[in-house]
Amino acid sequence: MDFKVRPTAQVDESATIGAGTTIWDLAQIREDAMLGSGCVVGRGAYVGPGVRIGDNVKLQNHALVYEPAVLGDGVFVGPAAVLTNDRFPRSVHPEGGLKRGGGWEAVAVEVGEGASLGARSVCVAPVRIGRWALVAAGAVVTGDVPDFALVAGVPARRIGWVGRAGVRLVRRDGEPDRWECPESGALYDERGGRLIERA
Repeated sequence: MDFKVRPTAQVDESATIGAGTTIWDLAQIREDAMLGSGCVVGRGAYVGPGVRIGDNVKLQNHALVYEPAVLGDGVFVGPAAVLTNDRFPRSVHPEGGLKRGGGWEAVAVEVGEGASLGARSVCVAPVRIGRWALVAAGAVVTGDVPDFALVAGVPARRIGWVGRAGVRLVRRDGEPDRWECPESGALYDERGGRLIERA
Protein backbone atom coordinates (compact mmCIF):
# COMPACT_ATOMS: atom_id res chain seq x y z
CA MET A 1 0.00 0.00 0.00
CA ASP A 2 1.62 3.25 -1.14
CA PHE A 3 -0.83 5.61 0.57
CA LYS A 4 -1.50 6.30 4.27
CA VAL A 5 -4.79 5.84 6.09
CA ARG A 6 -5.17 6.69 9.78
CA PRO A 7 -6.73 3.90 11.88
CA THR A 8 -10.03 5.72 12.50
CA ALA A 9 -10.60 6.63 8.82
CA GLN A 10 -13.04 4.57 6.73
CA VAL A 11 -12.01 3.74 3.17
CA ASP A 12 -14.27 1.47 1.15
CA GLU A 13 -12.49 -1.48 -0.46
CA SER A 14 -13.72 -0.44 -3.91
CA ALA A 15 -12.23 3.07 -3.66
CA THR A 16 -9.08 3.83 -5.66
CA ILE A 17 -6.41 5.79 -3.78
CA GLY A 18 -3.33 7.19 -5.51
CA ALA A 19 0.27 6.91 -4.38
CA GLY A 20 1.37 9.29 -1.64
CA THR A 21 -2.16 10.21 -0.59
CA THR A 22 -2.85 10.61 3.15
CA ILE A 23 -6.29 10.10 4.71
CA TRP A 24 -6.57 11.47 8.24
CA ASP A 25 -8.66 10.46 11.26
CA LEU A 26 -12.43 10.01 10.93
CA ALA A 27 -12.42 10.74 7.19
CA GLN A 28 -14.75 8.62 5.09
CA ILE A 29 -14.09 7.59 1.48
CA ARG A 30 -17.12 5.85 -0.03
CA GLU A 31 -17.44 3.11 -2.61
CA ASP A 32 -15.94 3.59 -6.08
CA ALA A 33 -14.47 7.00 -5.21
CA MET A 34 -11.22 7.76 -7.02
CA LEU A 35 -8.48 9.92 -5.45
CA GLY A 36 -5.32 10.75 -7.35
CA SER A 37 -1.75 10.78 -6.09
CA GLY A 38 -0.38 13.16 -3.47
CA CYS A 39 -3.77 14.10 -2.01
CA VAL A 40 -4.47 15.06 1.61
CA VAL A 41 -7.89 14.25 3.08
CA GLY A 42 -8.33 16.02 6.43
CA ARG A 43 -9.94 14.88 9.65
CA GLY A 44 -13.66 14.19 9.32
CA ALA A 45 -13.77 14.90 5.57
CA TYR A 46 -16.30 13.00 3.45
CA VAL A 47 -15.93 11.82 -0.15
CA GLY A 48 -19.13 10.36 -1.63
CA PRO A 49 -19.59 7.28 -3.82
CA GLY A 50 -18.04 7.61 -7.27
CA VAL A 51 -16.53 11.05 -6.65
CA ARG A 52 -13.51 11.74 -8.91
CA ILE A 53 -10.58 13.65 -7.41
CA GLY A 54 -7.37 14.52 -9.28
CA ASP A 55 -3.76 14.63 -8.12
CA ASN A 56 -2.41 16.90 -5.34
CA VAL A 57 -5.85 17.84 -4.02
CA LYS A 58 -6.31 19.02 -0.44
CA LEU A 59 -9.59 18.44 1.38
CA GLN A 60 -9.31 20.24 4.69
CA ASN A 61 -10.96 19.09 7.92
CA HIS A 62 -14.69 18.34 7.67
CA ALA A 63 -14.96 19.18 3.96
CA LEU A 64 -17.98 17.40 2.44
CA VAL A 65 -17.76 16.33 -1.21
CA TYR A 66 -20.98 14.66 -2.33
CA GLU A 67 -21.33 12.52 -5.42
CA PRO A 68 -21.06 12.91 -8.38
CA ALA A 69 -18.53 15.74 -7.82
CA VAL A 70 -15.41 15.96 -9.99
CA LEU A 71 -12.32 17.82 -8.76
CA GLY A 72 -9.37 18.58 -11.04
CA ASP A 73 -5.69 18.44 -10.17
CA GLY A 74 -4.43 20.82 -7.49
CA VAL A 75 -7.84 21.77 -6.09
CA PHE A 76 -8.08 23.11 -2.53
CA VAL A 77 -11.28 22.58 -0.52
CA GLY A 78 -11.21 24.55 2.74
CA PRO A 79 -12.37 23.48 6.20
CA ALA A 80 -16.08 22.64 6.41
CA ALA A 81 -16.71 23.54 2.75
CA VAL A 82 -19.66 21.70 1.18
CA LEU A 83 -20.22 20.53 -2.39
CA THR A 84 -23.94 19.67 -2.62
CA ASN A 85 -25.66 17.30 -5.05
CA ASP A 86 -29.44 17.79 -4.88
CA ARG A 87 -31.41 20.50 -6.73
CA PHE A 88 -34.56 19.97 -4.67
CA PRO A 89 -33.54 18.54 -1.29
CA ARG A 90 -36.28 16.74 0.60
CA SER A 91 -36.15 13.88 3.08
CA VAL A 92 -39.51 12.52 1.91
CA HIS A 93 -41.62 12.27 -1.26
CA PRO A 94 -44.82 14.39 -1.41
CA GLU A 95 -46.73 11.31 -0.25
CA GLY A 96 -44.60 11.19 2.92
CA GLY A 97 -42.39 8.18 2.16
CA LEU A 98 -38.65 8.39 2.81
CA LYS A 99 -36.58 9.15 -0.29
CA ARG A 100 -33.98 6.52 -1.13
CA GLY A 101 -31.02 6.45 -3.51
CA GLY A 102 -33.16 6.04 -6.64
CA GLY A 103 -35.77 8.58 -5.54
CA TRP A 104 -33.90 11.68 -6.69
CA GLU A 105 -31.33 12.79 -9.28
CA ALA A 106 -27.83 13.59 -8.04
CA VAL A 107 -26.19 16.54 -9.83
CA ALA A 108 -22.51 17.48 -9.78
CA VAL A 109 -20.24 20.24 -8.65
CA GLU A 110 -17.23 20.34 -10.99
CA VAL A 111 -14.09 22.12 -9.84
CA GLY A 112 -11.40 22.96 -12.38
CA GLU A 113 -7.64 22.59 -12.03
CA GLY A 114 -6.00 24.68 -9.32
CA ALA A 115 -9.22 26.25 -8.02
CA SER A 116 -9.69 26.97 -4.30
CA LEU A 117 -12.85 26.88 -2.21
CA GLY A 118 -12.54 28.86 1.03
CA ALA A 119 -13.51 27.72 4.51
CA ARG A 120 -17.25 27.10 5.00
CA SER A 121 -18.05 27.97 1.40
CA VAL A 122 -20.97 26.13 -0.20
CA CYS A 123 -21.24 25.15 -3.86
CA VAL A 124 -24.88 24.48 -4.76
CA ALA A 125 -25.05 21.90 -7.54
CA PRO A 126 -25.17 21.85 -10.46
CA VAL A 127 -22.32 24.33 -10.81
CA ARG A 128 -18.86 24.55 -12.33
CA ILE A 129 -15.93 26.34 -10.68
CA GLY A 130 -13.39 27.37 -13.32
CA ARG A 131 -9.65 26.72 -13.41
CA TRP A 132 -7.61 28.65 -10.82
CA ALA A 133 -10.71 30.43 -9.52
CA LEU A 134 -10.94 31.44 -5.86
CA VAL A 135 -14.17 31.18 -3.84
CA ALA A 136 -13.97 33.31 -0.68
CA ALA A 137 -14.60 31.89 2.77
CA GLY A 138 -18.30 31.67 3.56
CA ALA A 139 -19.44 32.30 -0.02
CA VAL A 140 -22.47 30.49 -1.45
CA VAL A 141 -21.94 29.66 -5.13
CA THR A 142 -25.17 29.24 -7.10
CA GLY A 143 -23.87 29.84 -10.64
CA ASP A 144 -20.85 28.91 -12.72
CA VAL A 145 -17.59 30.67 -11.87
CA PRO A 146 -15.23 31.63 -14.73
CA ASP A 147 -11.55 30.64 -14.81
CA PHE A 148 -9.40 32.90 -12.56
CA ALA A 149 -12.45 34.62 -11.03
CA LEU A 150 -12.48 35.79 -7.41
CA VAL A 151 -16.01 35.40 -6.03
CA ALA A 152 -17.44 36.30 -2.62
CA GLY A 153 -20.78 36.81 -0.88
CA VAL A 154 -24.20 35.23 -0.62
CA PRO A 155 -24.94 34.56 -3.39
CA ALA A 156 -21.36 34.67 -4.67
CA ARG A 157 -20.50 37.41 -7.19
CA ARG A 158 -17.27 38.12 -9.01
CA ILE A 159 -15.32 40.85 -7.19
CA GLY A 160 -12.04 40.54 -9.07
CA TRP A 161 -9.56 38.22 -10.71
CA VAL A 162 -6.77 36.03 -9.33
CA GLY A 163 -3.79 34.38 -10.98
CA ARG A 164 -2.24 30.97 -10.46
CA ALA A 165 -0.55 32.26 -7.29
CA GLY A 166 -3.98 33.01 -5.77
CA VAL A 167 -3.14 36.70 -5.40
CA ARG A 168 -5.67 39.30 -6.55
CA LEU A 169 -4.66 40.71 -9.93
CA VAL A 170 -4.21 44.42 -10.57
CA ARG A 171 -5.14 46.30 -13.73
CA ARG A 172 -2.16 47.61 -15.68
CA ASP A 173 -2.00 51.41 -16.00
CA GLY A 174 -3.33 52.63 -19.33
CA GLU A 175 -4.38 49.11 -20.38
CA PRO A 176 -7.97 48.59 -19.18
CA ASP A 177 -8.24 44.98 -20.39
CA ARG A 178 -4.86 43.76 -19.12
CA TRP A 179 -4.25 42.38 -15.65
CA GLU A 180 -1.04 41.52 -13.82
CA CYS A 181 -0.15 39.34 -10.87
CA PRO A 182 1.75 41.48 -8.33
CA GLU A 183 3.55 38.38 -7.07
CA SER A 184 4.63 36.57 -10.24
CA GLY A 185 4.33 39.29 -12.89
CA ALA A 186 2.16 36.97 -15.04
CA LEU A 187 -0.12 38.80 -17.48
CA TYR A 188 -3.76 38.13 -18.32
CA ASP A 189 -6.18 39.63 -20.87
CA GLU A 190 -9.86 40.23 -20.13
CA ARG A 191 -12.20 39.55 -23.03
CA GLY A 192 -15.98 39.45 -22.79
CA GLY A 193 -16.09 38.80 -19.06
CA ARG A 194 -13.45 36.08 -19.23
CA LEU A 195 -9.79 36.14 -18.29
CA ILE A 196 -7.23 34.59 -20.63
CA GLU A 197 -3.75 33.69 -19.47
CA ARG A 198 -0.96 35.04 -21.68
CA ALA A 199 1.49 32.45 -22.97
